Order: sequence, then structure tokens, then C-alpha cells
Amino acid sequence: MAGISVDPGRLNARLTLETPPDTDDGQGGIAGAWPFVAALWARIEPLRAVSAEAAGADLAPVTHRVTIRYRDDVRHAMRFVYRGRALLIRAVRDPDESRRYLVCDCEENRP
Repeated sequence: MAGISVDPGRLNARLTLETPPDTDDGQGGIAGAWPFVAALWARIEPLRAVSAEAAGADLAPVTHRVTIRYRDDVRHAMRFVYRGRALLIRAVRDPDESRRYLVCDCEENRP
């Protein structure tokens, strides 16, 4: 299997990786700040935007592909923060099982 080729110079976006808060809000949800995990370099590729409606509010979810150097602590439901925008991680994969890079499918909900 051929490995993916990523030019390290293309990892030019500085992101913050955060984990979901674990404080119970008393109504079956969670509340609180997202704890900081790490600051890292990444490549962000916007993929598509779709207009949608949820609970009567118009949303425009934008999907992104985020490529980072391999880390074994990145999980689904964590998020990246980039220039004040939150990119929720929906899926994480090591594209060639080489433990060199991770590709994360992310979603950003914009009003």
C-alpha cells in the first residue's frame, strides 16, 4: 500500500485541539468550557456547505478535511478551534496506517 504524501509546508494553519467538557448541566447534557489539549499545525480544506434547518433555526454546516501529524489522543467529538471557529471532529482516520498523519472529517455549524 502506498503512503499518502503530505508536504509538511502545507500544514500552515495553527489550531487548538480541545476535548468536550464533562460537567453535567442537570438536564441530561453537558456544560462548561472545552479543556485545552494541544496547539498544533494543520492543513484545512473546506469541502462543502449545505443549508439546513434544525429546531427552527437556519444553519449552514460547512464540512472540512483537517490533516495533522499523527497523535494517538485525537478522538471523535473533540474539536479544533481555528481563528475563533469551532470545527467539530466527526471522524478520524490514519489514511495509510503509517502513524504519520491523521485526517479528520470536521463540521462547522454557522448560523
